[in-house]
Amino acid sequence: MRLADVQPSPIALAMAAGLSKDPHLVEVILRESRRVVRMDKGVLITETHHGWICANAGVDQSNVDADYVALLPVESDRSARAVRDRVRALTGADVFVIISDTFGRPWREGLTNIAIGLAGFAPLLSYLGERDPAGRPLQATILALADELAGAAEPVMGKLDRIPAAIVRGLTLKPSEEGSKPLLREPARDLFR
Repeated sequence: MRLADVQPSPIALAMAAGLSKDPHLVEVILRESRRVVRMDKGVLITETHHGWICANAGVDQSNVDADYVALLPVESDRSARAVRDRVRALTGADVFVIISDTFGRPWREGLTNIAIGLAGFAPLLSYLGERDPAGRPLQATILALADELAGAAEPVMGKLDRIPAAIVRGLTLKPSEEGSKPLLREPARDLFR
């Protein structure tokens, strides 16, 4: 999306001044947001229409031409399914697909890629009720498998190298068409909503 084509609203103009941000960019962020969670230190933390809590509604100015921004897919699971279906049509191969984006994390420095859309496999791997080597039942261990794979792929793809995909082989995944929604924490259990 080209920023010059965006008309900032009065709200975006007011917020931009307080955040030291381009009002055109703030307007795009607001349009991509369900709500603003927090504004501080030049950062807008928002909940996207998808339900992701992230900086600037995932609106990204990196790796695009000047005066342009990249937006998250409107329906990231549908985008993942489309990639999977196209690979199958071109090659006959059945693949699982993760659409990822770079996110910050509470309590941690640095960014990591997380799964924002997926097709073909279950995003979570639960160990609930299984016993550890000492015989204690696991009560909280549910791995965000799709996020772990997205994070592992990013160093292979490179942040600045414009490599669009990584291939992971040799991993057994549970087939599923539930998409990325199970990765969203219910608001009642979310300490940040």
